Amino acid sequence: MKLSAIPLLLGLALAGPAAQAALKPGDAAPDFSTEAALGGKAFGFKLADALARGPVVLYFFPKAFTQGCTIEAHEFAEATARFNALGATVIGVSNDDIATLKRFSVEACRNKFAVAADPDSKVIREYDAKLAFMPGMADRISYVIAPNGKIAYAYASLSPDHHVANTMKVVEELAAAKR
Repeated sequence: MKLSAIPLLLGLALAGPAAQAALKPGDAAPDFSTEAALGGKAFGFKLADALARGPVVLYFFPKAFTQGCTIEAHEFAEATARFNALGATVIGVSNDDIATLKRFSVEACRNKFAVAADPDSKVIREYDAKLAFMPGMADRISYVIAPNGKIAYAYASLSPDHHVANTMKVVEELAAAKR
């Protein structure tokens, strides 16, 4: 498939019904380790380590530097300080390579949160977050994973709208329940 076809396909998908996250609240979140980037620097990310510190907002996005993914990254960047204050870690995942995500972590994520490379789509498959018409690419799905490793919330929509607000509300509820 030509790269120029991707915007057209994404546009058609946005016009269709909302995607459905396969993992539901109460399901065990698959553990994973992968290479990630924050502030242009690569590091090893382990979900289990992040969960030991608090809830994790795990969001999947189709492709770095595309319009919707850049909008969503900017919104998560603006909200990261609030997520962190509530004890939550934010991490985005796509099937982009680490070199691309190093740049994306600076330019779109504004050095605020990490983005993880999943070039073989293993994590994408484990979370059933694959884009229906391009199975190697991630759909736009956001999860909140509670510190016990269970899915607390799942939201799927190719539109970048509402992912940050919805996950923030759940993280706030988890923090309030902990008090």
